Amino acid sequence: MAAAQIDGVETVLAEKLEGVSLDEVKRILYGRPYKTLDISPAAEKIAQDGDFQLTGYIVDAQKEQTRAPRLVRVAAIQNRIHRPTTDSVVEQRDAIHQRVGAMIEAAAAAGANVIGLQEAWTMPFAFCTRERLPWTEFAESVYTGPTTQFLSKLAVKHDIVIISPILERDEEKDDVIWNTAVVISHTGRVIGRSRKNHIPRVGDFNESTYYMESTLGHPVFETKYGRIGINICYGRHHPQNWMMYALNGAEIIFNPSATVGTLSEPLWGIEARNAAIANHVFTVGINRVGTETFPNEFTSGNGQPAHKDFGHFYGSSYIAAPDGSRTPSLSRVREGVLIAELDLNLCRQCKDAWGFRMTNRLDMYAQKLTEVSNPEYRPDIRREQ
Repeated sequence: MAAAQIDGVETVLAEKLEGVSLDEVKRILYGRPYKTLDISPAAEKIAQDGDFQLTGYIVDAQKEQTRAPRLVRVAAIQNRIHRPTTDSVVEQRDAIHQRVGAMIEAAAAAGANVIGLQEAWTMPFAFCTRERLPWTEFAESVYTGPTTQFLSKLAVKHDIVIISPILERDEEKDDVIWNTAVVISHTGRVIGRSRKNHIPRVGDFNESTYYMESTLGHPVFETKYGRIGINICYGRHHPQNWMMYALNGAEIIFNPSATVGTLSEPLWGIEARNAAIANHVFTVGINRVGTETFPNEFTSGNGQPAHKDFGHFYGSSYIAAPDGSRTPSLSRVREGVLIAELDLNLCRQCKDAWGFRMTNRLDMYAQKLTEVSNPEYRPDIRREQ
């Protein structure tokens, strides 16, 4: 029998430490402490009735003389699937719509302006199975699909921007499937889409069976509440991927993900935080939660026996700031909504303080990367004669 999953690092620390010791450990792990965001009773009630976690923090910046604070409330939502994977595609999708719809209502009641959902949030993460049907039937149009129609109404109702990562069926071009994030404006219209730039071929995560690397580059979306980039899942392992969204002007970079414990959990709390520091941006790491079981056994190229699930999605969504601080994580086992009120002025303040943009030597790296991309390139290694 599998060992029981812990709720999260923060829960364990709070059980074992208290007072100054707990405060110091949190400071070392997470940077400066954040004030807790007051959550409205209406939002609290929705979360309580729905039995999901709801927590919030304030990430402030220094007061400036010439600029007013640029406050935006960002929400990260992590969810599990809500019907067996043997149920029909429509039943599974509609159950997740209903559940996440309630979580969006809670986030909006708590004042969220921008809401980010997890990778392929409308479906089980079935790409491990390598099967075509029924999983490809979850793919839908960015513009006319049922998920965009569902979320567009919520965006207008609450005057919010929604980041909706879906399995896309590109009906405008050959019905090709992509791993895509749809950016829905507060007006309900689709601003645009961003696709997954890096596709894993690691164990069960061999997703190239279904879709390939994006050809859209690193688009950044100007919204009512700030400039947004979306670095989907595996792209977080590539520092250059984060960097390009930042160079294109992103102030907040979302990282909607689906990743399991044994593979990536030690990396999870580091990568988005490092990206926030290196690029003077806010980052939002969102991971699904729960264990998903499929009707047929599958195997992968890692020598493991055939299995019907590929591990526990450990949630632990968090938000990191450009000064290196970060929020505590959501639970490893529960669905939840994490809200943070961000002062976007902190992005430029950290640029001024650290100067990474002034000292990054892009010209030198551009030249060398061009050389390295040549198949005839050999590493510049100097040896004793």
